[in-house]
Amino acid sequence: MSWSQKQFTLPSRSRGSYLVTDHVVENLPELRGYKVGLLNLFVQHTSCALSLNENWDDDVRADMSDALDRIAPEAGPKGQDLYRHSAEGPDDMPVSVSSLHG
Repeated sequence: MSWSQKQFTLPSRSRGSYLVTDHVVENLPELRGYKVGLLNLFVQHTSCALSLNENWDDDVRADMSDALDRIAPEAGPKGQDLYRHSAEGPDDMPVSVSSLHG
């Protein structure tokens, strides 16, 4: 049995749902040597979450983003602030709440 640990950086992106598989495989070429194993990914950012979804249809990512926007909108129906915490911008808290569901 073997294991390794590696750190790499995902590109910065705006709020939304993105595929990261190619980026992970590119940064972990040693994965090709395994047929069975366990991969743990730890994202060191408070406003990011990983979710496993089928990705055959691009609509899945759009639907996930839409659902998360409904769960944690950036503003109220009349544009009013919904959250006290906004130190990193108006999307800071909605993204943090969405991460709990991602």
